[in-house]
Amino acid sequence: MEVLILSRLQFAAATFFHFLFVPLTLGLSILVAIMETKWVRSGDEEYKRMAKFWGKLFLINFGLGLVTGITLEFQFGTNWSRYSAYVGDIFGSLLAIEATAAFFLESTFIAVWIFGWERISPKLHCVAIWLVAFAGTLSAYWILAANAWMQHPVGYVMRNGRAELANFFDVITQRFAVIEFVHTVSGAYILAGFFVMGISAYHLLRKREVSFFTKSFRIALVFALVFSLFEVVQGHFNGGEVAEAQPSKLAAMESHWKTQKMAPMYLLQVPNLSGDGNLIEWIPIPGALSILAYGDPHAEVKGLSDFKPEDRPPVFLTFISFRIMVGLGMLFVLLTVWGFLIRKKLLDNPKYLRIMMLAIPLPYIANEAGWMVAEVGRQPWIVWGLMRTSDAVSPVDPTQVAVSLIAFILFYGLLGVVAFWLMARFAKKGPEPLPAAQG
Repeated sequence: MEVLILSRLQFAAATFFHFLFVPLTLGLSILVAIMETKWVRSGDEEYKRMAKFWGKLFLINFGLGLVTGITLEFQFGTNWSRYSAYVGDIFGSLLAIEATAAFFLESTFIAVWIFGWERISPKLHCVAIWLVAFAGTLSAYWILAANAWMQHPVGYVMRNGRAELANFFDVITQRFAVIEFVHTVSGAYILAGFFVMGISAYHLLRKREVSFFTKSFRIALVFALVFSLFEVVQGHFNGGEVAEAQPSKLAAMESHWKTQKMAPMYLLQVPNLSGDGNLIEWIPIPGALSILAYGDPHAEVKGLSDFKPEDRPPVFLTFISFRIMVGLGMLFVLLTVWGFLIRKKLLDNPKYLRIMMLAIPLPYIANEAGWMVAEVGRQPWIVWGLMRTSDAVSPVDPTQVAVSLIAFILFYGLLGVVAFWLMARFAKKGPEPLPAAQG
């Protein structure tokens, strides 16, 4: 197998594994901060126990996300050295700021939060977890701004055969970066909400710590409901941005082949695995794709046939991933609206609680599918319109990459088993008993 394919597989394996932990870190830090704020404001000790219990799961998840993220940055040097040489001035500066500012802030205040219980005032301790949540979100912005630049490069000049930074603020404030950040972080908040609801449902079905887990469930429910609704609306604007900046990705997302006005969407559509048309196109909705892309049913949408074959992204994978993401996004709205309607009678609805317990993996799948759309849909470019992925790979022996790829899979596989076993163990155990109950 050639070095390009091996390097892409290795980076994909590391990225998708790392992204199993990142969204929960982002969302759970906010939920823990909300719980601790409720404790500080009300004096209700149950909220303090909630902050400690969910905070423990947050810390396990954070540690694993940290370990798996480090290897990604090394791969820019080992597997993608030509890419690093070509755009390192821009991409590297964003990652450096993320590490030296946001990540250090997050790590410092996580230590304050862990060791600060009973040592600093409740208000200062609460400020610490809010700073952890803020720093985590800030960290996500720098990384997503770097990825957005790969999707839609701005603020650079070509000099000596390299892309060099010309306007830093253009890079970090461009519309593509803001939309990508909002979309990704909202998905993370939905995941955290479903994580808390799923574990709470597990305990409520067994009538354990009913008050504790009912409160936890309701906080997470409102959180997930708000961002599930927001994600659907925001996703529409995201589609419009992709249509403007990456028309071939939009065409792949919809397996749209013919350039036309009043472009339809099909209720049932299946692309050919060979990537040269659709196997099934049933029940068209005239103009729906034009509206989705440009807000105008008469707008022209460029089809894949108007792009050279070598400039088209893999259609089938992009198309399927997009539908998984959108379909699950709609399901999250239904589940959270249903939960909101019965929020005061959760124990009377065991069927709903069982569904929410089983739904824990679904936001993980939706988030990974979203990244699949973003990254596979960007191909064959590593930097859109500037550098092809095939030109970015390091000139190394394929055997070296194959060995490290196998090592990554084995190590991450073992780490994943340990990680999820550890989190499941703590989640099933539940919170520490009340001091009165301990006697």
